Amino acid sequence: MEKTGLTAMIALFLLFITTGALAHCEIPCGIYDDQMRIDMLSEHIDTIEKSMSHINQLAKGNPVDYNQLIRWTTNKEKHADEFQHIVAQYFLTQRIKPDMKRYTEQLETLHQMLIFSMKCKQTTDLTHVEKLRSLVKSFADLYFEKK
Repeated sequence: MEKTGLTAMIALFLLFITTGALAHCEIPCGIYDDQMRIDMLSEHIDTIEKSMSHINQLAKGNPVDYNQLIRWTTNKEKHADEFQHIVAQYFLTQRIKPDMKRYTEQLETLHQMLIFSMKCKQTTDLTHVEKLRSLVKSFADLYFEKK
């Protein structure tokens, strides 16, 4: 019985460590690649846009291919979630500091990015994608502004 309990505790510990290793750490490791994260945001936007286009096309089919429609919808939502994760977990939590120049503008832009990412999840309106693209560019300009 003791051996089973110890084995279970070890398994839970390993699961906890493995799960935590998937995200960028929240300890001050100093390993950041801000431009890569901006590029990842742009790639997620491209994927969301492609998914929306396929969803809109598939919805017009006769008969409708519901299997592919669901797959593209799931893909769109997954990439919108990943976009939100980078904005919240990487930039808001780890990179944007209250004492930074243009903090309020950066914060407002990141919040708008979260809102439009949510709108991309809710609809297939491609104007939300364009707004999201514009917001990422605005944020990058603010963030990488020469100090």
